[in-house]
Amino acid sequence: MTYVEYKQLNPFQRFAHDFKKFFVNIPHALAKFFKAFGRGFVKFFVGIGKGFRNYGTNFVKGDWATKLSYIIFGFGDFHKGKYYKGILYFLTEVLYILYMIFFGWGYLCKFPTLGTVETYTYMDGIIPKTVYGDNSMLILLYSVLTIVITVAMLAMYISNTKDAYKMEQLRAEGKTPTSFKTDIKEFMDGKYHITMLSFPVLLIGIFNILPLIFMILIAFTNYDKTHMPPGTLFTWIGLDNFTSLFDVVNSSKRATTFIKLTEWTLVWAVLATFSNYILGMVFALIINKKGIKFKSFWRTLFVISVAVPQFVSLLLINQMLQVNGAFNVLLSNITGQDIQIQWLNSTPLMARAVVLIVNLWVGIPYTILSMSGILMNIPEDLYESARIDGAGPVRTFTSITLPYMIFVTTPQLITQFVGNINNFNVIYLLTNGGPTTENYYQAGYTDILVTWLFSLTMDSQDYGLAAAIGILVFIVCATISLIVYNNSKSMKDEEAFS
Repeated sequence: MTYVEYKQLNPFQRFAHDFKKFFVNIPHALAKFFKAFGRGFVKFFVGIGKGFRNYGTNFVKGDWATKLSYIIFGFGDFHKGKYYKGILYFLTEVLYILYMIFFGWGYLCKFPTLGTVETYTYMDGIIPKTVYGDNSMLILLYSVLTIVITVAMLAMYISNTKDAYKMEQLRAEGKTPTSFKTDIKEFMDGKYHITMLSFPVLLIGIFNILPLIFMILIAFTNYDKTHMPPGTLFTWIGLDNFTSLFDVVNSSKRATTFIKLTEWTLVWAVLATFSNYILGMVFALIINKKGIKFKSFWRTLFVISVAVPQFVSLLLINQMLQVNGAFNVLLSNITGQDIQIQWLNSTPLMARAVVLIVNLWVGIPYTILSMSGILMNIPEDLYESARIDGAGPVRTFTSITLPYMIFVTTPQLITQFVGNINNFNVIYLLTNGGPTTENYYQAGYTDILVTWLFSLTMDSQDYGLAAAIGILVFIVCATISLIVYNNSKSMKDEEAFS
């Protein structure tokens, strides 16, 4: 279809064409995504190969002090007059060796098995005594810590060898190394970004990267309530947790639960995202329409609803929807009959519908606020030109307002979609996953993957399976986010509405 033919379509035909085009392009987008991922993967290993090549070249071309710095950290810097840096490198090596001797190696050597000595209890006369063996949890945790420190140490080692060769070349050119005072000034001026980001990066490594690696490794173990350290050990089981989620051939309850909850999670995320988006847009258009009085008053009402903490609203609505709650009492007073509808625990369809409706209450105000700001920033000249050309309200909305809002809010839509996939509060605080069923493994009909993960962790202590689910949720969210954003107009044509 040519551009002229596309422009001649009415708004509904154009929407249908764009909708069809989006889904037709999904395979191409997936192929493009994985192709780019493969190129990045290859580039990463090519970079490592170049690093090894430079490592060998520097050793061959370097003098005796540079070669010795490959064994003794900082010797090359110290020999060339960069005393403070040479001392720092040397102290780093000493501290790492001491760490490995007195702490790290003891856990790292047990990493392949996660411990072999089990805890046992014996009777000393009439007094039971417990002899604690290996603790798989601590072995895995401190092994991960040791591996991360070792990787950081390897980076320090490469930096040390490169710096030694750099100092040698500097001396060969008749120049002297910069002083400590000069380097400090440089880190407060030209390299100030490194100074400011070093501490946050360190905290991210400690509180984000380490737990993430630990969680990923847990997914490959049988860590559950029957393998709970320090009483019992857990060990590596490979991909068993992942395969159990897809074992539909043997009608595994885990696989059935995972597939059904994945279907509901995606349906929930799509409906929750677009219902909030569309209705929020409609309300924002009504409030910002010319001629509407008390605009500030209406906006204030929605701001007040946002100001109330979400969990307070959800807990209150949960109580109102109980059998003897406010809604049933109100219906009883209106109809004159004793109404006792189980809004949250009668049927899966009703419970899911109620959850979607309540989500509108807590989600629409946020959309209205963001949409109002966007509407006020659309240039009035565009509307004026459209009116001069004879465009009516529908044509103006489909040609100016809607494209502009979608263009600006595409990143927000992606964020809301991913947020709804992981929308723990609405599901847990309203229905706690109910109605319950024996057909699912530790889950109910309104559970989504993240609430199922929570139940597996807190109720049944099935940590390995929960970690596997967390990894799969991350892969799905990351893939969808990257594909949709990279194929959106917001990314491809940033200056479209500038």
